[in-house]
Amino acid sequence: MDIIVCIKSVSLTAGSEGALRSYDAVEVNPFDRPAIETALSLREARGGTVTALSMGPASTRSTLAEALAMGVDRGVLACDPAFAGSDTLATSTVLASAIRKLSPFDLVLFGMRTADSDTGQVGPQTAVLLDIPMVGLVHSIEPADNGLQVERTADHFTERFEIEFPAALTIHPGAIKPRDIHLARIGPVFEEEKITFWNLGDLSLSPEQVGDAGSPTRVLSVSRAIQQKKCEFLKGSALEQADALMRQLTEAGMMG
Repeated sequence: MDIIVCIKSVSLTAGSEGALRSYDAVEVNPFDRPAIETALSLREARGGTVTALSMGPASTRSTLAEALAMGVDRGVLACDPAFAGSDTLATSTVLASAIRKLSPFDLVLFGMRTADSDTGQVGPQTAVLLDIPMVGLVHSIEPADNGLQVERTADHFTERFEIEFPAALTIHPGAIKPRDIHLARIGPVFEEEKITFWNLGDLSLSPEQVGDAGSPTRVLSVSRAIQQKKCEFLKGSALEQADALMRQLTEAGMMG
């Protein structure tokens, strides 16, 4: 199997003053780690290759290096100043173009969502642009004659699908536990240079398709949520605590 797993570099300082997407301020999107592990497990069971694909600034190289340290065969980074400001649609356009360039492939894997924007749109949008079938929230995968049998649970229903290659899946975060990275694997990753960089021209895209120009949505600002709730522990016996709670609820107008 030739598998492509799409990963994102998320900022550790989003919402902070002076936040930067520097090498030491980004990490692999935690929801992408199960997708990486799924790809590696499928390769170990059926053979083939695993390519990690990402879009972002040069600092995203450290994220791809982490995927390589987990065992991915190669990394590809779509990196160009023109990509800055891309929303989920423009991002999907870039990823779809890169995936076509990586063809032939059997399977494209995505995390269920990202820890920073939390839209869950890039996987489905990319699959639509590639015109391949997609199943989301997958937590179980079994081999089939010409593809895979996958299972997902949504809205209290368990659904089973049989898909033929090529296809795309988004992986449920609880589907599989990602493997640990041995420290001995990190150094060689940076020495072996298994990361390929592709720019706008390499992907045969125009500036109008990506970045702000290709994005129908805009992120106006990112800020940390302020915790407004306060916690108060009631003291005394159970009866005294109940009386105090009733009194507070009455004073707050929540009880008559």
